[in-house]
Amino acid sequence: MSAPLTYPGHARALVWLAFPLIGSHVAQILLQVTNTVMLGWYGVEELAAGVLGVSTFFIMFLMGAGFAQAVMPLAAAALGRDDETQVRRDTRMGMWLSIFYGFAVLPVFWFAEPILLALGQKPEIAEMARDFMRITWLGLIPALLIMVLKSFLAAQQRAQVVLWVTLTNVVMNAALNYALIFGNWGAPELGLRGAALSSVIVQSLGLLVLALWVSLHPNFRRFRLFQRFWRPDPVALRQVWSLGWPIGLTSLMEGSLFHAAALMMGWIGTVELAAHGIALEITALTFMVHVGLSNAATVRAGRAEGAGDVRALREGAKTAIAVSQGFGLLIITTFVLFPDHLIRLFLDEANPRAAEIVAYGSTLLLMAALFQVADSAQVVALGLLRGIRDTRVPMFIAIFCYWGVGIPSSYLLAFHAGMGGPGLWLGLVIGLSLTAACLLIRFWSKVPKAPLP
Repeated sequence: MSAPLTYPGHARALVWLAFPLIGSHVAQILLQVTNTVMLGWYGVEELAAGVLGVSTFFIMFLMGAGFAQAVMPLAAAALGRDDETQVRRDTRMGMWLSIFYGFAVLPVFWFAEPILLALGQKPEIAEMARDFMRITWLGLIPALLIMVLKSFLAAQQRAQVVLWVTLTNVVMNAALNYALIFGNWGAPELGLRGAALSSVIVQSLGLLVLALWVSLHPNFRRFRLFQRFWRPDPVALRQVWSLGWPIGLTSLMEGSLFHAAALMMGWIGTVELAAHGIALEITALTFMVHVGLSNAATVRAGRAEGAGDVRALREGAKTAIAVSQGFGLLIITTFVLFPDHLIRLFLDEANPRAAEIVAYGSTLLLMAALFQVADSAQVVALGLLRGIRDTRVPMFIAIFCYWGVGIPSSYLLAFHAGMGGPGLWLGLVIGLSLTAACLLIRFWSKVPKAPLP
């Protein structure tokens, strides 16, 4: 039996696991940024339709990814019990549910035009977005299956290959966009459809590489993930479903929280909305570090819980919270000392309104410094709770705090207390802080204080 880890040992193990997960999350954002930038070069209407299509795709993906994320704690706990058969069962049913979900949401993609028209979009933009979304649907199931395999690999603390595959996808997507959007290198000029097709190709090839990796690599082929893949497993299916749908809904509610904030900022003014978008883009990049640490915390908590090692569970949880908050302090320092420099990275200084945006965005980044404490604590708490397979109560906590407290606080502070954009962000901080406190209390109340007899 190996000796218990010290706190520095827990920190090293956590960071080693989190690093490739963080990198893959950042690379995933870069995929979206690449599409947006290249469509912006091609045309304004194409950019507008692409933004609508990508936003809808992302919302559908967030909800469906709950089943993939459920595989992570389930597989980790099974490995903690040395039950490799259960790892295979849970991973397969995670793939089954991802496929079922992909077909279930097909009508949203296929009938995107009437949906967007009902939401007040211009007819020509809605038509273009429909064409884009009908193609990108083909990449939804591969993207979800990649997430399942990512969870399978992360549960074994071997997620490095996911980072390299995602980084390769970024480069490949940029090259395919250059060829298919603009008609370069002898390719047809497909415009918006070229961007959609590029995404489908990249996601499909990424899935193929990861599937071959887990099927052929000596460390993973013993799981035989795709052998008799068609055989149903009702017990594992129910388990993944029960754990996964609350995760998906929680992620959806968190994502929509920031969409609602952007809508309210648009009521304040154009400069304010532009500054909000830039500040949010910066915080989203730093947030990916906390998400990666949260994923790593899920795996390590799941393995400790599966092995019945209460000491490792408690000490690992304390370490995850401390590491995430430590990174948060570093970002807070950066935001406080260099807010204007960060905002300027996203602006053309020749823009006549650049100075206004920099000034307002710098103020928002000071509010974003508070985000680092609240947002990192709540996302790591969610990860720890998922590690011990507790997702339903945390879902209700998050929805209440996000939408019952955060959004009303933002509205009241921004529009009734006269604080404008900073008040809007302060309301979000209040909601996220309450979420973090409630989730951490929930976690520590669920974890035994000593090993059970």
